Amino acid sequence: MKVILKKDFDTLGKAGDIIEVKQGYARNFLIPSKVAIAATPSNLQSFKEERKLLEKRELKGKKEAELLAAKLDKVSLTATVQVGEEDKVFGSVTNQNIADMLKDQGYEIDRKKIQLDEPLKALGVYDIPIKLHHEVEAKVKVWVVRD
Repeated sequence: MKVILKKDFDTLGKAGDIIEVKQGYARNFLIPSKVAIAATPSNLQSFKEERKLLEKRELKGKKEAELLAAKLDKVSLTATVQVGEEDKVFGSVTNQNIADMLKDQGYEIDRKKIQLDEPLKALGVYDIPIKLHHEVEAKVKVWVVRD
């Protein structure tokens, strides 16, 4: 069955793509969850008009993300942690801690956008990537220092 994706879907494609999927998958998951619509001639025509609006919104979102990325690249955060013998850190600095520090500086960033592979468990300076848009990424400098 051919369907038109209304939203970006990691395993299938981007919004506006016409893809071929099994009928059960389309009828039981994609269409009810409003990820896709059936690729009928009338739906194709209406989605072409919607796509223009989506592209404008996408471009606006990308521009806003680029402006925010330029600001975030200049930001430097300091996380103070308790340290034991031989500079062993008690606890760690997580993406939630980084999001809270950014919030204190006036940047409202969701913790899920902070691309931290694993919590920071050592003293030092780290460049932490933040995914603001699927094409825009900013880097924030985080200093982990002793208390």
